[in-house]
Amino acid sequence: MKDILTLGIESSCDETSVAVVKNGREVLSNIINSQIKIHEKFGGVVPEIASRNHIEAISDVTKKALEEAGITFNDIDNIACTCGPGLVGALLVGVSYAKGLSYALNKPLTGTNHIEGHIAGNYISHKELKPPFLCLIISGGHTHLVHICDYDKFEILGRTKDDAIGEAFDKVARVIGLGYPGGPKVDKLAKEGEPNITLPKTHMSGLDFSFSGIKTAIINLHHKSPDINKADLCASFEKDVTDILLENTIKAAEELDIKTIALAGGVSANSYIRKQFLNLEKEGYKIYYPEPILCTDNAAMIASAGYYRFISGVTSDLTLNAVPNLKIGE
Repeated sequence: MKDILTLGIESSCDETSVAVVKNGREVLSNIINSQIKIHEKFGGVVPEIASRNHIEAISDVTKKALEEAGITFNDIDNIACTCGPGLVGALLVGVSYAKGLSYALNKPLTGTNHIEGHIAGNYISHKELKPPFLCLIISGGHTHLVHICDYDKFEILGRTKDDAIGEAFDKVARVIGLGYPGGPKVDKLAKEGEPNITLPKTHMSGLDFSFSGIKTAIINLHHKSPDINKADLCASFEKDVTDILLENTIKAAEELDIKTIALAGGVSANSYIRKQFLNLEKEGYKIYYPEPILCTDNAAMIASAGYYRFISGVTSDLTLNAVPNLKIGE
């Protein structure tokens, strides 16, 4: 069977990334141009600035990806780009660039869901992983508990009803003065503290999540007691949100009789969350998560997800557009 090379393009937020992936699993290149330093002074991503920087970076990033992979445009079999969800202006840069390449090179185009890309990051890190399995997708914009029935078949079991977990991490970090991006800074400071502060846990019906209550509680605590131990506050927050993630994931695994669980998304790089989920292996579960570079936004994961869409017969035409609220499975 002929090898299939997929050129992946990711521009949903503040990373401009282009990658070349062979057969959905082998990364030949994965170039990421991050804008974190640009947005740090604003305390978060500024959509218009992100879009402009994508425009400036995308051609150079693509050139570097091809060079590192040791191929030319003519070697590409499929072009996969993130078409949603994400910031509409940022998405449009990647989608427009991919459509231009598809037309100029006469290569197939596959619009790809960003959330499905996060799931596919596990296929790259773990060549043996195959559906079915459970996947907990935790990132700055998403908190989803999904039954991966097949490579292109997904059943959403639960999702956040308010803040995504990564958003909660960033807001907590901002309130206590850690700055942006908040997730890694909260994780680091939590290692110096103890989870000895009582915080409210919101238990939703079914398998849904809610993180606005615990976030608001921390904001109020900090306002009332500015001298509160910030390390303890971070450790308590981290423990309680992890308990919520574990509770719903275990409940879903028991209901579906599934012993394989994967983590995905930027927050899956959190050291405490990883440690607590790995503890489930003592109870007979098999836990997977991508290597750190594949947890945050990158084009290798998009190329992998796009590959599986492509081989299942899904391609896009030049009417492909950015869909900022695209749902998984669409």
